[in-house]
Amino acid sequence: MKKAAFLLVLILITSCGKPEPNLTVTGTIKGLKKGTLYLQQLQDTILVVMDSVIYNGEDNYSLKSDLEAPEILYLTLDKNAGDDIPRIAFFAVPGIIEINTTLKYFEFDAKITGSPLQEKLNEFKGITSRFNDQNLELIVAKFDAQKSGDPAQIEKANQDSDNLLKRKYLYAINFAMNNKNSEIAPYIALSEIYNANVKYLDTIYNALPKDIASSKYGIELEKFIKQRKEEESIQ
Repeated sequence: MKKAAFLLVLILITSCGKPEPNLTVTGTIKGLKKGTLYLQQLQDTILVVMDSVIYNGEDNYSLKSDLEAPEILYLTLDKNAGDDIPRIAFFAVPGIIEINTTLKYFEFDAKITGSPLQEKLNEFKGITSRFNDQNLELIVAKFDAQKSGDPAQIEKANQDSDNLLKRKYLYAINFAMNNKNSEIAPYIALSEIYNANVKYLDTIYNALPKDIASSKYGIELEKFIKQRKEEESIQ
């Protein structure tokens, strides 16, 4: 009897120490009959499984985890169909996030709701996609210029490419500065303009309020800036 009571107390202590999930990812996948869904987190360049569920064509799937801070997570589908593993990246926040998509276009058809940071990220990507389209056009122009052998045409193509890159960086910097009160700011600095002049990264970091500077990506940005400065001081 005493042993049973001891085990019960031990179980209660263990369960009390385990944090309750504060994140639920739910939704539907049109066209999927069977597969395994994973909720994954990037840790030291390795994707680690936070939760998983076998999806058998039910109306909704549900994945849960304890999220320490807002960050990019991944909804990954393993449909046992070779090496092609589709994956949706999304900016997770505590609460309920709904991701509805299709099997055919898993990543591209994804509709994500419930995360204000994902909305901000969508806003940013909506503009940067135009820069990417223009960049593709410039790649063709540079190829044609090289093919023609015309120095003036080559110089113009290179100058247009440099100007586009500057505009893209300027937009990212302004977006981060205009959203300095959000975790999206340090994330944009790390993911989009990491190879820009370190003074711009410094400007973004120094503008962050204390709570954002101490967030996951705020801390990573501070470490990255320090590393960049150390590397540049050696050169």
